[in-house]
Amino acid sequence: MRIDVALTANAAGAMPLAGISVLVIDVLRASTSIITALINGCEAVVPVATAEEAHQRAAALPAGTVVIAGERRGEPLAGFDLGNSPLDFTVERVSGKTLIMTTSNGTQALLAARRGAAIGVAGLVNLGAAATWAVGGRRDVTLVCAGERGAISLEDHACAGLLVDRLQREEPAAEVSPIAREALEFGRRYGKDVGRLGEDSPWARHLTARGRGPDVAACLMLDTTTVVPVYLPNVDKVVIGSR
Repeated sequence: MRIDVALTANAAGAMPLAGISVLVIDVLRASTSIITALINGCEAVVPVATAEEAHQRAAALPAGTVVIAGERRGEPLAGFDLGNSPLDFTVERVSGKTLIMTTSNGTQALLAARRGAAIGVAGLVNLGAAATWAVGGRRDVTLVCAGERGAISLEDHACAGLLVDRLQREEPAAEVSPIAREALEFGRRYGKDVGRLGEDSPWARHLTARGRGPDVAACLMLDTTTVVPVYLPNVDKVVIGSR
């Protein structure tokens, strides 16, 4: 098995992903929001690129069966039911519904990864389960960081590094690319205290300053769930792949 890392969604678009298991990482906040929605009974999450497409897709589904959610630069989109706070994806709001979602980075990364043989959603909250899922595919693995509008995201980079560490524990003979090895060294700085990302990450500090500190706290927790969502491009849905 070979382990590689794409540090941004744009980088993933230029990588050969055919035949590879992919884990898409958007720690703050899309990964945690998607995981939370599915845990709370959401039927499926449909990632789309734009707000316009979200409205179009929602209009094609029966009334009362769909919720649209999304953000740009961390702020909820006008006319949407929800933003991108994992705390808002409650049973009351999403159970039994199809969630159509567009975010600044996370859904873009999912769309960039759609050429992969298997595509999972990873964050800190399901780190161990995501690593086990990827190893179970018996393929090479690429970790795709969503990044921040084309730039490297500190928290995604750290999460990728921690995933490389978990993958190596399960597959000690795995080949690690130079970028993955760099991520591993970076992630190890936070291995004993991922909560420090709330102070070190510029995006975490921005969200906290905007009153979304509880979101940051919810996303910067390690191994709180074993749910691994999987993206199925052939049906254009993210569903629960394993628990």
